[in-house]
Amino acid sequence: MSEPAADLAAPDDLGRLGVWRLKRMWSYTDALRRGVRLPPYTEVRADHLVLDAIGVGFEQGLVQLGRVSSFDAFEDWVETITGGLDPERVARVNAALAGDPPPPATARELARIDAMDPVLDEADLRQWDELGYVVVRDAVAEADREAAVDAICEQRGADRDDPDTWYAPNDHGIMVQLFQHPALDANRRSPRIHKAFAQLWGTSDLWVSTDRVGFNPPERPDHRFPGPDLHIDVSLQQPIPFGTQGIVYLTDTDPEQGALTLVPGFQHRIGAWLAALPAGVDPRRQPFHDLGSVAVPGRAGDCVIWHQALPHGSRPNRSTRPRYVHYVNRYPIDYEEHPGWI
Repeated sequence: MSEPAADLAAPDDLGRLGVWRLKRMWSYTDALRRGVRLPPYTEVRADHLVLDAIGVGFEQGLVQLGRVSSFDAFEDWVETITGGLDPERVARVNAALAGDPPPPATARELARIDAMDPVLDEADLRQWDELGYVVVRDAVAEADREAAVDAICEQRGADRDDPDTWYAPNDHGIMVQLFQHPALDANRRSPRIHKAFAQLWGTSDLWVSTDRVGFNPPERPDHRFPGPDLHIDVSLQQPIPFGTQGIVYLTDTDPEQGALTLVPGFQHRIGAWLAALPAGVDPRRQPFHDLGSVAVPGRAGDCVIWHQALPHGSRPNRSTRPRYVHYVNRYPIDYEEHPGWI
């Protein structure tokens, strides 16, 4: 028989690392593990923010929460994989969750982004409004993207120039579970990427995702494209709120090199499309390519940002070189959370 519902740790119940909500999210997982009866959890967005802020991937953190038996062990793991938390990042997320102004260093950085010349020009913004995606040219430095490619190759045990090393088994398909690396942090801090997201969101006060990377080698007889093909990551409950997603090309990527593929402008017609589907069909299992999918190629260092309502995915790599990418997104603390999942 399960235990009665127990109180969770308070948001400001700080552990050794001094991070708001970290103990609370662990206490919820621990209570479930012990069979405690708890109401539905409604704090996922705040947990996602905290993990992003301290440099832990959301999926990565959830997996570890399910493995450790003590909060001390979870904090030890966080400190180990991040190489030690950045005090400024901790101070910023704690202040945000407490409803306080950002610390001075963060305020200065946001002011610097505000003062930058626009990264997206009028044509870019018209394309965003119409098609729901935009390409930020030269978004990351060459040294950082080269270091990121080296990190992916090391993680996968691959040699850039030896095709025989590109096909080691990977339970995550084209995704590579690499979240922490100095080159990835440098990409996430890119001022050009930050400014582009700030123009789209209407504020520079944005939080950057701690997301993984991707490695999509060319198809060959013993290796076919594992997906993901076109899909939508959010609930289809209408209306889908404004939200962004992004990807950085770490090397030149041609259309047939597994380039990002999406359905331009679908954010404007998804409601009518859903309403026209026959009763009982699964909207997620429809032939999205028939809706007008296009590949979005890019040069090394380009960042593609798209509206979260667009069907998107990779595609079979029919070139002779792998596709190397890094997933990067930014969002405000008060973005509209999409309820439910259909």
